[in-house]
Amino acid sequence: MAETLAEHFLKALHEGTVATNVFLRRLHNFALDMNWLLGPVIPKRQWPKVRYKDKRAITADEHQRIVEREPNPERRLFYELCWHLGGSQGDVALLRAENVDWKQRLLTYRRKKTGELCQIQVGAEVEKVLRLLPPTGPLFPYVSGVRVCDRSTEFKKRCRGLGIEGVTLHSYRFSWAEGAKACGFPERYAQQALGQSSKAVHRAYAANADVKIPSLEDYERKTPTDNFVVVDFHQAKAVEPSE
Repeated sequence: MAETLAEHFLKALHEGTVATNVFLRRLHNFALDMNWLLGPVIPKRQWPKVRYKDKRAITADEHQRIVEREPNPERRLFYELCWHLGGSQGDVALLRAENVDWKQRLLTYRRKKTGELCQIQVGAEVEKVLRLLPPTGPLFPYVSGVRVCDRSTEFKKRCRGLGIEGVTLHSYRFSWAEGAKACGFPERYAQQALGQSSKAVHRAYAANADVKIPSLEDYERKTPTDNFVVVDFHQAKAVEPSE
């Protein structure tokens, strides 16, 4: 270990990917804690910053091609629900029929990552998908039992076969956020749906979504008096309730 030089690490970091940086840093810190190293190979402040590639949204055309090409019915419906809900693949995969309150038309679940409660009204397009899924138990019996990396690999294979590059299952969150911004969906609702710290919301509402601003008089005429939440952003227009 004493023969390990910073140059060795820097060469590996330069030739590697984000994962190289993340896991080599973990291994380095573990070795330090176990006294396997006499001192840091690279001082903490000198480690190259982890720079993730920019994520992009899946377009409506790409999504349509993906679901049409997907031969497995359960995975096809899984992609559809990711598109309409914008949820993380883990949260959507673990949804159960019991999460749906048909009387109030509410889909309720807790986010696996943060434990936050999420309640979304079920729109017409989401209902079509839900009605095709099991009425009890896990909505996706097979998908929910598959490892996250395997779900991602299957999706990547489907995209590669269609010549679609630069997207992952996480890109559905960006699609949802950009669709929400484009149709005038209030940012505070988007934050509730995707999570207060969601990068997808921040990016979409900062600049990325293509928004045509309506005249104030038209907006005021269409503004309802009651609060409501619309989940089918790609099919319906949503306006912010009056104060």
